[in-house]
Amino acid sequence: MKSNYKKVTSYEAKKGEFKKCLLLYSGGLDTSVMLKWLQEEYECEVVTLTLDIGQIADDLEKIKQKALNLGAVKAIVYDAKDKFADELLSLAIMANADYQGGYALSTPLGRVVISQIAVDIATKENCQVIAHGCTGKGNDQVRFETYITTLSPKLKIVAPVREWSMGRDEEIAYAEKHGIPVKQTSDKPYSYDENLWGNTGEGGSIENPELIPPLHNILQWCNTVEKSLNSPETVQIEFKRGVPISINGTKMKLSKLIATLNKIGSKHGVGVTQLIEDRMVGLKVRGVYENPGASILIAAHDKLEKLVSTRQENELKHFLDSKWAYLTYAANWFDPVMEHLHAYIKDHNKKVSGWVEVKLFKGQITVVALGSPYSLFDENLATFNKNAEFNQNASAGFIELHALAQKTAYSVALANHKSGPNSEDSV
Repeated sequence: MKSNYKKVTSYEAKKGEFKKCLLLYSGGLDTSVMLKWLQEEYECEVVTLTLDIGQIADDLEKIKQKALNLGAVKAIVYDAKDKFADELLSLAIMANADYQGGYALSTPLGRVVISQIAVDIATKENCQVIAHGCTGKGNDQVRFETYITTLSPKLKIVAPVREWSMGRDEEIAYAEKHGIPVKQTSDKPYSYDENLWGNTGEGGSIENPELIPPLHNILQWCNTVEKSLNSPETVQIEFKRGVPISINGTKMKLSKLIATLNKIGSKHGVGVTQLIEDRMVGLKVRGVYENPGASILIAAHDKLEKLVSTRQENELKHFLDSKWAYLTYAANWFDPVMEHLHAYIKDHNKKVSGWVEVKLFKGQITVVALGSPYSLFDENLATFNKNAEFNQNASAGFIELHALAQKTAYSVALANHKSGPNSEDSV
């Protein structure tokens, strides 16, 4: 299982340089195989760290026991749901998180909190190295290694999947040979990354955009549209300073609120996105994303934000949200520019308070009503009924001035091209 991989960076650990390694352990195929592989290849002790950031498919106690059964000297399960929601997902909502159309950035955001806690645990457990299960073709290797070495430059990294050059089929064979229980099979090779904010499916028939992915076999959270409920459901969400605080009048902490909307949205098949994604390393890869709660909250927040903001504010915010999404995706969370963006985003959201009613039906999220004490809608001005508050006498003057530049430019063009504006040599 040797490969031609050569370590060229200063932060990659080499055999014999360390005695104890912290493995970011999900319990899935990649990390289960590497738990055994690290012990054999690097002859080191392995401590596993499994974070609870809201994933629902995992039995965390079983994962812990599985790690111990595979030889881990210690298996740590850490509940980070509230930290994840309060410190990161609140910002994602305020920034209308969306990368390339429908991806709410669940995995990139999860990598931030995992890296933060991993650095703390590695220090406490006297681990000199952190190992992760990312491939050499993905984004997560960049995120983990960038964040970990930024937060603690003394820590080194091992990335077994880059080193061993095993494909998914070879990993499954290795697992079978060593008696490692995994969910993946050659017939269903999908890989998932799940947390409170969403679930990402990759691999198998998902990857090739020329194939139609069998969503009924892929989706883990959401009903397909065909199997979603036949009756619509309306949900009212209350926001305070850009952050949701209640559903249908019931106040709850953010982590519970998101989880609740995941369950509601999943029944209606909302928040499912198939995205041809531009990865950081230059590849185009398709993924299937399930983010029902995130999609509902972002749709609601976006409309409420637009209601309380001027056109100039909304245009600037849209631009900054797009920049925020890319920087989050591209492993720049701890770059100083993010502090500046967060300062603006939080300030902009000071007035994003109010309520939003959202209708969910057959995969669609529709904002049907909303209100806010900061609303810029003035019924006395906007109504089409007869009203004296809007001075319609001024409209004609506005139109004359509004058209002035366009009329002038058109007249100049005609004067310089006497053959007419449609001739071949005209502008």
